[in-house]
Formats: sequence, C-alpha cells, structure tokens
Amino acid sequence: MKRGRIAYNGAVHQVTEANGKVRLADGRLLNDGDFQWLPPVEVGTVFALGLNYADHAKELAFKAPEVPLVFLKGPNAITGHQANTRRPADATYMHYECELAVVIGKTGKNVKKADAMGIVAGYTVANDYAIRDYLENYYRPNLRVKNRDACTPLGPWLVDAADVANPMALKLTTRVNGKTTQQGTTADMIFDIATLIEYLSSFMTLNPGDVILTGTPEGLADVKAGDVIETEVESVCCLANTIVDDATYFATV
Repeated sequence: MKRGRIAYNGAVHQVTEANGKVRLADGRLLNDGDFQWLPPVEVGTVFALGLNYADHAKELAFKAPEVPLVFLKGPNAITGHQANTRRPADATYMHYECELAVVIGKTGKNVKKADAMGIVAGYTVANDYAIRDYLENYYRPNLRVKNRDACTPLGPWLVDAADVANPMALKLTTRVNGKTTQQGTTADMIFDIATLIEYLSSFMTLNPGDVILTGTPEGLADVKAGDVIETEVESVCCLANTIVDDATYFATV
C-alpha cells in the first residue's frame, strides 16, 4: 500500500493512493493540485549517508569509507513532493542526490543484522540537495550543505515494506527537465540497509518515524533556478520538485 500525508482544507490528512489519485480516509478522491503534499511521515531523526556508493565516491575522487559515514539532518531540511528548493544567489554548483529513504516502524536497540529488516515500516524517495561551494569536508558535511531549509524533498508516498520484494535491487533515476541525468541501483550500496540499521542501533535507539537516507550513485549535475527535478526509485515512487531563486523562494515562505 502507498500511504501519504497532505494539507487540505486547513488540516493535515492521512491519504492513500487510488489509481493515480489521492484518497482521503472518508473515501473522497482528490486530484493533484487540489492540496499540498507533505512528507509521507512525521519524521523523527534523519540519518543521511555520505559516500555509500563506490561509484559516487570515485566520482568525487574519494576512497570509499570503511565504516558508514553518517550525519544528521534537522526537520527544517525536509519538505514535500512538488515543493520548491532554493538555490542561493552565491551558489556556483548545486546538485541533486536521488536516494532510497528507509522509514523505521518499530523501536530498535542493538538490532542484529539478521533481524534488521523487521523494524522497517517502508520506503520512500529523497532528494538530498547539496551545494558544493559550502562543503568543507566530504567526511563531515557542514550545516549549510545539508541542513538548509527545504533542501531535502521527501515523498510523495511511503510504500509498505511488504510491498517491496528486494529493496537492495531497485533502480534509481534522476531526470532534469525530463532528461535522464543519473541512473544507478541500490545493489551498489557499500553498506546495505540491514548493515546500516545494525550499525546505528548499536549506539542509539531507532524509533518509529526515523528515516535513513541511504546515499546516491554517480551522475551528479549542477541544477539552476527553474529546473524541475524528478528523482525516482523503482517500485517506490517518483518525487518531483522545482529549483527556485532567492526572490521566488522568499516570496512563498
């Protein structure tokens, strides 16, 4: 099942997908454009993986990490499907990052790898934008790179874990204005989902609503104001958002 969250008629609604439309809990169907998309879950802690695809590490001329490279994101960074993301006027290189997002469904502490997938609620799609100008160190991304307001669209749907047969064999695709610019597969992750859950839960408790952004493959490209970016993960969903300039962004927030 595909589940989501929207803002409609002044309230937040839990919705499901029905033949390409959005279905409210009372059965009413809504067309896209009649509401505002929200992230499909109320996110807790967001864990973001850096350099978790060997081809991406190579693309950036970095050695692949020997242990997971993880940093945290604040809730301000998360936005919904079809939202705007700002490209600051001083940025000279801003790129997308198509990622499979893993949503935790059960509390877990010291979870063994063999049991790790049992605490996953489901999967969604993230686009974790980065501005290279602000980057001080790939092994320790600073706040301006990864915690800017609305820099990480998430959604539109949460797909139940039971409906994704093998999350480690999914195709990832990014399109900029309809042109495919990035392709990869989750099979190429350095640290798979179960390994990440075991690692994270070894020193902190994972809770329902926590989200793990599992990294991006090679194929990054600079994006400009006006570009529409689609990041899609096979069997999950397609997430779209628009890059805007400072004036447009601040006029709408």
